Amino acid sequence: MQDKPTSFPIKNWSDDDKPREKLAQKGRSALSDAELIAILIGSGSREESAVQLSKRILASVDNNLNNLGKLSLQQLMKFKGIGEAKAIGIAAALEIGRRRRGEDLVKVGKITSSAVAFDLLQPILGELPHEEFWILYLNNANKVLHKEQLSKGGMTGTLVDVRLVLKLALEHAAVGLILAHNHPSGTLKPSLADKQLTQKLKNAAQALDIKVLDHLIITQKAYFSFADEQLL
Repeated sequence: MQDKPTSFPIKNWSDDDKPREKLAQKGRSALSDAELIAILIGSGSREESAVQLSKRILASVDNNLNNLGKLSLQQLMKFKGIGEAKAIGIAAALEIGRRRRGEDLVKVGKITSSAVAFDLLQPILGELPHEEFWILYLNNANKVLHKEQLSKGGMTGTLVDVRLVLKLALEHAAVGLILAHNHPSGTLKPSLADKQLTQKLKNAAQALDIKVLDHLIITQKAYFSFADEQLL
């Protein structure tokens, strides 16, 4: 019977290979992505240190933390040395980072272009493995008053609660809406359903003198703007 690998905690590493101490002495920015993940993992094995294991995990996603955040618990647990507890720790840390970036949305002063809207929405939508649809509610100065998730897991006109959309607009005294959803496939081409939904919300909002200012299709690194392409 093969012996079970012995855990090799960080505290037993050489002084030059201790990411916790390095963080304490030199600050967070001094650590590589692999060293930060190693702190989350806590220990490797006699065969492989936590840093080496972290490097192997990162290499599988092209050393891209956004791609790492898309891995499921089951995918993380396929790596030797990663059990459920460690997989959950990694997933939780990356989710905190995603939410932290998303908090910038409520601090925005004014949306002046589709690029500004994309910068605010990408942390919320760009890395998701499933489709979500969001609405930004704006005042007459194009400042964000409120954000709302409209649907999750898919998007068709039947999933749109127009009454809820308009109810929230009135509650927040919004005069403008920016629609946004992501395409996990990476394609930026709007579908027929995308166009129909945009028109449905535009027509409903016009009855209350509320304008649909744009509809963004968002991927990890790029976006498509209905307004920029004159589709509104």
